[in-house]
Amino acid sequence: MILIDSHPQHDWLVGAVEKRLREELAKRTVEINEEKSKIVDLAKGGSFTFLGFEYRRILGRNQQWRPYYAPKLKKRTALLAKLKEIFRQNISQPVEGVIEQINPILRGWVNYFAVGDSSECFSFVRDWVEKKVRGHLMRARERSGLGWKRWRTKWLYEKLGLYHDYRLRRLWSLRKVQPAPTVP
Repeated sequence: MILIDSHPQHDWLVGAVEKRLREELAKRTVEINEEKSKIVDLAKGGSFTFLGFEYRRILGRNQQWRPYYAPKLKKRTALLAKLKEIFRQNISQPVEGVIEQINPILRGWVNYFAVGDSSECFSFVRDWVEKKVRGHLMRARERSGLGWKRWRTKWLYEKLGLYHDYRLRRLWSLRKVQPAPTVP
């Protein structure tokens, strides 16, 4: 992935970078897969996917263009399918065992995607998982509905131990602040 500023003065860079890249890869006898390679202009509404994220450009709250990257819909769908299969296989098992199986999957998925603009996706996943757990609890009691009046959301997370750390991790919060060196 090579990113180039979209300023008109830098238009010549696109051709130069592509030429140089092909030359360097040819030296190493590496071929470019033309089907997977493309040039995308984000300024014209283009987008691309890389490592499970979809990248595009949006207008921020301060009216400045900024990059936007969130989990691909395909990745969210795959996660939900995996969790749905666990719920289906454990339909008659206690909910604690189901939660024990889904928590590591949720933790890994959320930790991977926690660096992007993932909050909307995380809200959807959190709500979906909570409804599935509530449905599991109600089915065990042979009742219909999702038990909104029976169990508080806090109870699901604190007592049952359902994974709940869906916060984003920004790059600036990941860096450790180093103290300034002291001069003797």
